[in-house]
Amino acid sequence: MLDQKDIFETLNMIREECLDIRTVTMGISLLDCGAEDESRLCSRVYDKIMSRAANLVRTVESIEKEYGIPIINKRVSVTPLAALCGNLNRAGAVRLAQVLDKAANELGINFIGGCSALVQKGFTDGSRTLISAIPEILASTERVCSSVNVASTKAGINMDAVAEMGRIIHYTADMTRDNSAIGCAKLVVFANVPEDNPFMAGAFHGTGEPETVINVGVSGPGVVASAIRRAGQQCDLTEIAETIKRTAFKVTRMGQLVARLASERLNVPFGIVDLSLAPTPAIGDSVAYILESIGLEKCGCPGTTAALAMLNDAVKKGGVMASSHVGGLSGAFIPVSEDAGMIEAAKCGALTIEKLEAMTAVCSVGLDMIAIPGDTTPEVISGIIADEIAIGVVNNKTTAVRLIPHGKAGDMITFGGLLGEAPVIPVSKYSPATMIRRGGRIPAPLQSLRN
Repeated sequence: MLDQKDIFETLNMIREECLDIRTVTMGISLLDCGAEDESRLCSRVYDKIMSRAANLVRTVESIEKEYGIPIINKRVSVTPLAALCGNLNRAGAVRLAQVLDKAANELGINFIGGCSALVQKGFTDGSRTLISAIPEILASTERVCSSVNVASTKAGINMDAVAEMGRIIHYTADMTRDNSAIGCAKLVVFANVPEDNPFMAGAFHGTGEPETVINVGVSGPGVVASAIRRAGQQCDLTEIAETIKRTAFKVTRMGQLVARLASERLNVPFGIVDLSLAPTPAIGDSVAYILESIGLEKCGCPGTTAALAMLNDAVKKGGVMASSHVGGLSGAFIPVSEDAGMIEAAKCGALTIEKLEAMTAVCSVGLDMIAIPGDTTPEVISGIIADEIAIGVVNNKTTAVRLIPHGKAGDMITFGGLLGEAPVIPVSKYSPATMIRRGGRIPAPLQSLRN
């Protein structure tokens, strides 16, 4: 039960500290939409999304007004399209994705995720077709998001897929270069991808999920930073961790409320609450500022990885206590372009791509929304992906890569909205091309054998 103090505290979090529900995402299974005829397949997919999500935006907006809780995004995720592309050519896959974009536009949702493939052990015909179509899909649609899972702790790393994704990212940047390579901002490469993640660009509706489901993503970096500042300089790190945990509990409870209401009103099962400290470019709504409030002079300096590890752990502990169904990614995100503090740290040189990679060993995602020079070769992009994916596989955690090759080192690339802007970070010019060309699979690590 909430007392009056709790209610006023939550209202202050919303008004002063950028607390919001970042997304209510409806997952929809498309497994029953398969058809050998391309037109019939597209029609079935469109009809199902439109019927299942018809009341999503209206319902979420009514909850937002009724309870005064900001709900920033209304989204849909669908079954990975690769499962439906077995009988399609590349043009057919593009047409199918454009059907998703049309439905998203007509429903009034922000993004639709699921232009996805799971290829950690190899390619199906459908996954090959879809992956080859990703650059054209992202260049010709506005709201479609794409993801490819290239590795898992159980399967190891599909280096053929890693090599292909280096080329796909490079080509996508080229096809959308007149718009700050925005296509790459909607494309993420995963290891150990969760099938219930409500956040874009990596959301899709897993094959083990219900027919339809509601997943909610909550965000509150500003709330956590304020709580640490109020705790004062006299607190030791154990007390800081406890402060973060208690704050995460309160934030997750708000997400649980919204998830339950949306589930009941839409008559759709409640899936999970994803408590992820997902920053925005707004001043104060920054994971970097949390780390600096703990005692770092600038995010990226020595001690940053340790502080982030403590933050991520405390967030998960607080979230798990607040809801019986915490899932998705749940932890701290470090997307450079979407975090005002990360942008500042990267601009002044405190935060490098090597330090970001070290930080990803203990955070919830990976190398996220990082602008790199536009002349970076596909092989170097693949090498960056391989390094990051290896961290996820060996540590049995989700890691991901979302790189935007554009401009030259030192430039500022503007994406707008929640995607923000990013300084172009230099990367090594030395090439892993010979290793990448070898292909094959890096075997699963020993810790995968847990039966």
